[in-house]
Formats: sequence, structure tokens, C-alpha cells
Amino acid sequence: MKCFEKLVRDFITSSLPASMDPLQFAYRHNRSTVTHLLHTTLTHLDKGKDHNLSSSTLTLSTGAPQGCVLSPLLYSLYTYDCTATSSSTIIVKFADDTVVMGLISDNDERAYLEEIKHLENWCQENNLLLNVRPVLIPPYQPPKTPQRRLRDFRLPSKVLRNVYTCTIESILVGNITVWFGNRTKQDRQALQRVVRSRERITHTELPDLQTIYYKRCQTKARRIVKDPTHPNNRLFSLLRSGKRFRSLKTKTEKLKRSFFSQAIRALNQRN
Repeated sequence: MKCFEKLVRDFITSSLPASMDPLQFAYRHNRSTVTHLLHTTLTHLDKGKDHNLSSSTLTLSTGAPQGCVLSPLLYSLYTYDCTATSSSTIIVKFADDTVVMGLISDNDERAYLEEIKHLENWCQENNLLLNVRPVLIPPYQPPKTPQRRLRDFRLPSKVLRNVYTCTIESILVGNITVWFGNRTKQDRQALQRVVRSRERITHTELPDLQTIYYKRCQTKARRIVKDPTHPNNRLFSLLRSGKRFRSLKTKTEKLKRSFFSQAIRALNQRN
């Protein structure tokens, strides 16, 4: 049955435009919901003053049948026309999880509240129920196999380095392109001390976090530049020379040190 579903899925996909629903980030290569949402938030904050105000969190999600190959594609098609109605709001989707973001200026929340109401009406008209139950994320549990214990068994440095890469580095660099740019100098030094302590245990030189961040910014940026259907592709515009990219105009330090500004700077340094 799944083989037949894959044939139907491939047939439907071949008939769809590559630019279909650019704000649906699930089931698509080279898409990052967190990066897009963070850039949108920092761009909004860059337009005005940061009053350090925050609202309560409301999680809206709907369900899709599990175990069916066609479910992701059919659900994306079904929710294709669920889009924002105001230029100051966006609706970002990751599978059946939906986020409504809006720029609220001068305490005028009308456009944002109207967008929420629009989403609620759209779900009612399309027979979708909003699930407002909070999602519980279990706390992270550190690995139970200390590298020091492994070193006592006189394991080769290559094995110790593989353990570090799988259990520690994978955590340190998780989504590093999103958060590392805006870390303070003290934060970076504290994280780097973790790397240096593991170097003494593994007796090998390990890549520092700044180098990893720089390389991943370049790799991710090149993928976005090559994908004209990516919702953030427009941020990478070439100058007249055709060799360097235009830097983003920023007012706040947070936006200046965020991923897209740093990625453009990294690409220009390569050129």
C-alpha cells in the first residue's frame, strides 16, 4: 500500500509548482522554521523600540493521519490557502503546527487580533479543530558515559573523538547558526572551555565553535542562494559587480549579529 501511495505522491508532486506555499517549512529540504521566525522577529524589533514586552503563549496545532505516505503532502495542499491577510502579519507552518506573527506598533493590536480571528474562522470553515493544549518537552538528560571513564580504558584518541562528536559537540552546535551570533563574549568563552577540556581528554585538536559557526553559515547561505523558491532567498541580492552580496540594513545589534547578516558577511569574505 505504501508503494502505491508513493507513486501517487510523486505524481502529484510533479504537477505542483516549486514555489507552492513557501511558508510551509515541513517535509521540505533546506528549510528552517526557527531561522525564519527569528529573522522576522528581529526585523520587527529593528523597526522600533524594544519595550521588552511579551504576551502569553498559545500553541495552535491540528492533526494529520499518522503512517500514511500521502498525509504530509495532502495536508500541505489542504492548508495551502491559509495565509496572512495583512502586510504586518505572517502565518508560518511546520507540518500541522502554525505560528502567527505580527508587528505591533504604537500598541495597535488590531491587525494581529484580526489575523488570529481569521485563522480561527478559516479552521472552522475547513473543518479543522484547533488544539490549544500545551506541548511538554522533556528536560535534556546528559549522556551517562563520561569520556574520562573511557579514557581510563586507554581507548584510541579516534574513538574518544567520535564519542565527543556524537555526545557533546552535537549538543553544543545544535542550531548554532541561529543562536551563536548573538552570544556574549563570556558565553562564547564558557562554551569554548568545554571544547578545550575535551581536547585534554581526547589528546586531539578539536574545531572551535567559532570556526564551526562560520562554516555552517557559509554552507547554509549557499544553499539558500541556490534555491530561488526559498522564502529568504530575496535577502541575498548581488551588487552590480556580481561578486559580492548587498549587506542588510540594520539598526539594532541583535539583527546585525543574526544569521542572515553574518551569512552575507561570510559569503563576501569568501569572494
